[in-house]
Amino acid sequence: MAAPAPDFSMRGKTVLLTGATGGLGSATARELARRGAHLLLVGRNPQKLATTLAEVQQAGAAAGASAEVLVADLSLLSDVRQLAEEVTRHHAHLDVLINNAGIMGGKHTITAEGHELSWATNHLAPFVLTNHLLPLLLAAPQGRIINVASEAHWLGQIEASQEVRNARSRYSGITAYCDSKLANILFTNELAHRLDLTNITANCLHPGLVDTGLMHPGAPRLMRTLWWMAKPLLVSPEHGARTTVYLATSPEVARVSGQYFKNSRPGRFAERAGNRAEAFRLWRISAEETGVAG
Repeated sequence: MAAPAPDFSMRGKTVLLTGATGGLGSATARELARRGAHLLLVGRNPQKLATTLAEVQQAGAAAGASAEVLVADLSLLSDVRQLAEEVTRHHAHLDVLINNAGIMGGKHTITAEGHELSWATNHLAPFVLTNHLLPLLLAAPQGRIINVASEAHWLGQIEASQEVRNARSRYSGITAYCDSKLANILFTNELAHRLDLTNITANCLHPGLVDTGLMHPGAPRLMRTLWWMAKPLLVSPEHGARTTVYLATSPEVARVSGQYFKNSRPGRFAERAGNRAEAFRLWRISAEETGVAG
């Protein structure tokens, strides 16, 4: 097991964290609060956000931490854009952006904007949010972007056609999740390449098999069965948050970019996840689907 991340201070640092009300997200928020960060907590449920806010305020009281909540449904890109606009209106810089929110799709669902649900939430939302917040990250002394990916990326592939990706006849909740996790790594690699000469780093990570709410009752039956069988091997959200916290706080990775981390160390990833041509192709596809400048 990975050792706990060293207790590097985050006093004076502003951190935006999506998926803040889930097990992994709330554990990350509490740990960053203990280090004195100012947290922008993003979630879609106001009641759950209120609970997380209270936990964060308690955890960070001694360190002088502070927090605010932002309500957004990340499956809707209109909400993502409004979120970015609100953050930009009220903050001059952003030190750390943690794209943590993620879902395991259940039944085949197309959003009101025409995107498959897992693809929209797990990939397009981070793509849009990150691109819109780049000016704030550039305004920080040293901006960090952290994307929570998964070992599930080994089974993923990127379908260029949105029509094919949205087709009910081809849909599998497991496949959709794996594809989106591969997209997280490819996006990170292309982002790191584009930001190479800036003050911003971009890295991604596998948090481990974490016992969180990701496996909701609507998730595919096979995945829920495998999850139940793996229950004895699952780690706590606090343990799962260690690599995210390490990437957000450690001076050791202040100049490290474009890497995939496991247990707070660079890890092995699928060959296709490191393919530069695939990364560029994904960026082009994502830009076309979201309207973000390519």
